[in-house]
Amino acid sequence: MDDIQYTEQSNRFIRFADNECVGSSRLYEVLAREVAQHEWLLSLCEDIPKGQPAPNLLFASVHELVIQHSADELATYYPSVTIYPKQAEDVFPSFLAFFHTYESGIRHRLRTRRVQTNEVQRCAYLYPIFSKIQQQTKQSLALLEIGTSAGLQLFVDQYAYEYNGVPIDPISISSVNISATVESNESFHLEAKTLLDIGTRLGVDLNIVDLTDEAERSWLNALIWPEHETRRQLLQAAMNEVNLNKVTLIEGDGVTMLQELVSRVPEAEMLCIFHTHVANQMSRPVKEELLRQVERIGQTRDVFHIYNNIQDRFLHVDLYQDGQLTALTYAETEGHGRQFQIMTPLDSLFHQKSFE
Repeated sequence: MDDIQYTEQSNRFIRFADNECVGSSRLYEVLAREVAQHEWLLSLCEDIPKGQPAPNLLFASVHELVIQHSADELATYYPSVTIYPKQAEDVFPSFLAFFHTYESGIRHRLRTRRVQTNEVQRCAYLYPIFSKIQQQTKQSLALLEIGTSAGLQLFVDQYAYEYNGVPIDPISISSVNISATVESNESFHLEAKTLLDIGTRLGVDLNIVDLTDEAERSWLNALIWPEHETRRQLLQAAMNEVNLNKVTLIEGDGVTMLQELVSRVPEAEMLCIFHTHVANQMSRPVKEELLRQVERIGQTRDVFHIYNNIQDRFLHVDLYQDGQLTALTYAETEGHGRQFQIMTPLDSLFHQKSFE
């Protein structure tokens, strides 16, 4: 690894510690800062496929092996493995020793696995959007998700929701109980759970996660950060509850296949193309091509595009109606969906619009 590559990789771990871990995972924050200074560990990241976020993939690879080898000293620092974890500040010697012991297993995961966190809690901010689209258009929705992983977000209508401590459906029978904090200049209030009418549920991913495969379920679990027990419980509940017979999951490039995928959606359904925290793994030219593809689709049928990490980190809702674009920056969202701050109310998107 030359000096430039070493510096770039080191900076990725420092940014990861500063921007993602502070206040969320002390263990990963400490480890990221240590890895950033360790040339041998950084050199292992050369095995990681282009476009994959190195810190997430590296730590998930270790996490899966820690869960499998819970008698190792390193496991005593992981809240996902032990009830009383040791202080994160002292973890690095055990982490380095673990790397030397299980280097081949870690390298194999770095080469073959992808960061595909199927973050069920992100449905907290998707649900209000799809509800508003349903209310305004009075049409059955077609959900087309790019980077779908295992497809769990395609079941956004089947989970229970609570906003600012208030459940929107107190008698919900779902075992997937999603809770989020919402900040807004205007009152955020959902009268009651909207019974979404979803027709097509279609997901595409370069590597579909097969929930019938225990190894795949194990990897999804490893991607959840050690301190995040609620996320882990939500994932397990969703994996056990959803009916995969209701979705179509296709392996392939969602950008290049988008036109063909849209052709599968009946004209009578309101098309909603969405992706959350997927575009950060796309190059700039691919992001631009995705926007062009959606624009082309928008010239032939009405379409909503819900996304983040293209122009910026914010959550956007674009509407093409009769070929004309109306763009809305909806919210600033926490990466795992636990909270979001509404920037522009969704009503602004539908002002003086008719879908009859």
